[in-house]
Amino acid sequence: MAVWIQAQQLQGDALHQMQSLYGQHFPIEVRHYLSQWIESQLWDAIDLENPQEEFKAKRLLDSLIQELQNKAEHQVGEDGFLLKIKLGHYASQLKSTYDRCPLELVRCIKHILYTEQRLVREATNSSSPVGGMMDSMSQKYQQINQAFEELRLLTQDTENDLRKLQHNQEYFIIQYQESLRIQAQLTSLATLPPADRQLREPALLSKRATVEAWLTREANTLQKYRLDLAEKHQKTLQLLRKQQTIILDDELIQWKRRQQLAGNGGPPEGGLDILQSWCEKLAETIWQNRQQIRRAEHLRQQLPIPGPIEELLNDLNSTITDIISALVTSTFIIEKQPPQVLKTQTKFAATVRLLVGGKLNVHMNPPQVKATIVSEQQAKALLKNENTRNDSSGEILNNNCVMEYHQTTGTLSAHFRNMSLKRIKRSDRRGAESVTEEKFTILFESQFSVGGNELVFQVKTLSLPVVVIVHGSQDNNATATVLWDNAFAETGRVPFLVPDKVIWPQLCDAINMKYKAEVQSNRGLSEENLVFLAQKAFSSSSNNPDDYRNMTMTWSQFNRESLPGRNFTFWQWFDGVMELTKKHLKPHWNDGAILGFVNKQQAQDMLMSKPNGTFLLRFSDSEIGGITIAWVAENPNKAGERMVWNLMPYTTKDFSIRSLSDRISDLNHLLFLYPDRHKDEVFSKYYTPPLSKAVDGYVKPQIKQVVPEFTTANPDPSSGNPTYMDHGASPAPVNHPHTYGIYPPIDVLPACLSVVWLRSVSCGRSDSMLDTDGDFDLDDTMDVARHVEELLRRPVDSQWGGQQS
Repeated sequence: MAVWIQAQQLQGDALHQMQSLYGQHFPIEVRHYLSQWIESQLWDAIDLENPQEEFKAKRLLDSLIQELQNKAEHQVGEDGFLLKIKLGHYASQLKSTYDRCPLELVRCIKHILYTEQRLVREATNSSSPVGGMMDSMSQKYQQINQAFEELRLLTQDTENDLRKLQHNQEYFIIQYQESLRIQAQLTSLATLPPADRQLREPALLSKRATVEAWLTREANTLQKYRLDLAEKHQKTLQLLRKQQTIILDDELIQWKRRQQLAGNGGPPEGGLDILQSWCEKLAETIWQNRQQIRRAEHLRQQLPIPGPIEELLNDLNSTITDIISALVTSTFIIEKQPPQVLKTQTKFAATVRLLVGGKLNVHMNPPQVKATIVSEQQAKALLKNENTRNDSSGEILNNNCVMEYHQTTGTLSAHFRNMSLKRIKRSDRRGAESVTEEKFTILFESQFSVGGNELVFQVKTLSLPVVVIVHGSQDNNATATVLWDNAFAETGRVPFLVPDKVIWPQLCDAINMKYKAEVQSNRGLSEENLVFLAQKAFSSSSNNPDDYRNMTMTWSQFNRESLPGRNFTFWQWFDGVMELTKKHLKPHWNDGAILGFVNKQQAQDMLMSKPNGTFLLRFSDSEIGGITIAWVAENPNKAGERMVWNLMPYTTKDFSIRSLSDRISDLNHLLFLYPDRHKDEVFSKYYTPPLSKAVDGYVKPQIKQVVPEFTTANPDPSSGNPTYMDHGASPAPVNHPHTYGIYPPIDVLPACLSVVWLRSVSCGRSDSMLDTDGDFDLDDTMDVARHVEELLRRPVDSQWGGQQS
């Protein structure tokens, strides 16, 4: 719920406090009429202490004035006329007030919003229905911003106390010098005649006693001030630690987790601007408190007073140094990860960023960042701060980069644009582990100082695990390793431990995320699809999703052991489906035209209740990256009996010659896409347009697909395409499953030659002439494709004995 809506419901003292926030500096009418716009702006992203942020504030001021003017122009009627004048006046007033100091406008609005949120929270309590309606993310951000406001007030309070302490101490020193002067005068009386000494000594003794009494009292007061100030600093540092924990251990870790899941196709991790603004506020507050503690230490050294303050200041100084060290080392992050499947001799990029670099002026002496590839064992040693003797597990070219400061965005980052892994040194593998299961990481490290070399930091950060390959054929298995790691890695793990087994629903989430990202589709895997995958993974026949909810799948089942009766793993089959869909079937998957995850028996059961000519598309069980067409038709050997036919699977190589939609168009016996949609309604928008007529006496050949059992060798003269036999026709045995036929042009045909590539089919009969598994010789298929392509390249007259149209 909008804060302004809730603020208007305040009553009593809370309402008066809210009303007192407004005046000529910011009229309440502006808050009311622009409430939605005001609450949608990122006021907290602007650092009020950074003059370079003024241009952002100026942009917000201009937008605010423009919004007011637009609101004024849309006012109509008698009441609207007066409001139009008033809003226009406010626009001019705000422009004249803040045009030269736009940051003050931001400060004013931030204070208003913070106070309103506090009043609303106090009035409603977080447990009330109204409070519970606030967005949880917005509520978390509000809490962080409120903590920053509290830290700002505490820091300002200790700054005032420190100045007061310094003023009192300076006056104490003056009085102390006065006591020394009186003592010197008393000492000098010894040289005077007794009469003169007796005359002057009582007054000096009285004065010395008064000053010494004051000094004693003031010394106790100064000691109390110092202790009070130290206690306030302790409170500030406790709140700083808590705030830093929320930002670094919660928000930044969550961002890193989102970045990791984005590697599996999850939503983008989001920008770092808000995180950077929070980290910069932390850095600024920490540095201010550190300087205050150092000044307090200087005052103590200037005027030592016995007591516990020296130990307290040492503890404070140690604590604040630990806090800033944790902040700097934790905010050295990888903004853009290197590719997690990394091929040798191939260029790759990465970006490293220091979130507090601009605020700490690190860019004044730009540091250099070095990238090194290290093994899993070396990464473990690094996190334990063990000496790795600068070991690496390979050689990266172009692995040094200087951090650059971008003034417009306030970011300090190093962009590695042309790195290349020249060589890799592998470790001894464990058990059945393959090279595509071995994990490495890119180590980025740098060194820089802040505060005029007061503090020197050595920072390091590790990339997400990478799998190194030397050939594209390894990409499939390497991707499986990365997918498993990204999906199931736990926060704070020892590099790069992952569970050996996970429950099936967890794996479903991971592969569904990957599938949608690879296919670039909002249509993910349905519950029925996931049941099919579970049946394949666990060799089960159950159709009940609940049967799989508590089942676990091991890494070996996922991508080490072959599926029963196959020579490929579960992941290799699934990845083949993704690749095929991504390259050739994406529009049809998005249209819902591909059922895909259906086995042969399920397809038969579904189609037998439908009219002849009904077909569906399903992914091949027996082949990686294959899709087949199943359709229902009459049994040519038994009148009145129907059966389901399965076309041999298509692969990427097939679709590089002719698309799926064109192949479906070629097959006239395919009429309705399951359950009952005419095929042209679904696929016609993807058909290749007819070829143009002959040019310069030549005609262009055209590839057409036919199924021998469902076509005749003699086309009907009255049509422009080969004709197909009735469903009841008996399919002739095919001794050579991959043949091609050439149909010469007929008078009524368009000026083109029809080069027809014949495919074989399989059916669910025991006397089938084809392999029941749908296997076929890929080499034979490609021989046909190459022969057709050769025909297409030859001049027409050489192919057809000089015939020309």
